[in-house]
Amino acid sequence: MNNSEALVVSKNWLNDIVIEHNFCPFAKGPATQGRVRFVEVESKKQAKILELLIDECCFLDENKDTDTSLLLLTNACGDFYQYLDLLDIANEVMADAGYEGVYQLASFHPDYCFDGCDVDDVANYTNRAPYPMFHLIRESMLEDVLKNVAEPELIPERNIEKCESLGLNYFKAYFHGLKK
Repeated sequence: MNNSEALVVSKNWLNDIVIEHNFCPFAKGPATQGRVRFVEVESKKQAKILELLIDECCFLDENKDTDTSLLLLTNACGDFYQYLDLLDIANEVMADAGYEGVYQLASFHPDYCFDGCDVDDVANYTNRAPYPMFHLIRESMLEDVLKNVAEPELIPERNIEKCESLGLNYFKAYFHGLKK
């Protein structure tokens, strides 16, 4: 896939899966208002990816009209466990740079698998995406939205129930269709 295809596929996934099924009550408003930024990170090098992550935090600092950024790691972290290792380091780097409590780092990966779940457990699809992604979310935006969400602590359970109601074949077909 070329760059524009990766961006298109990821934007479609945001709309078709995350927003359509309300997996993230924070996504629809920013997406419909053009306040979501997609950044393709082509580097395979860990140091460069981390540098670009901090650059994106700086971008968000300077651009208050952008609520959230999705960094698409199109050439790196194909292996889920390598991704988790990089995610841990990314959280440390953000904390060291003073971004703890400013931006939350959420994670998505094509092979996302929750600890203790089977690889084919449909619950994993709450965090599966077309590409490995780092999702930077403004903490202040989360706090504002959470004021209007009933029982936000139940969001993960509601998402799993939604996945179960849609079924594993739904998600497999959707993700298979992305590769055409």
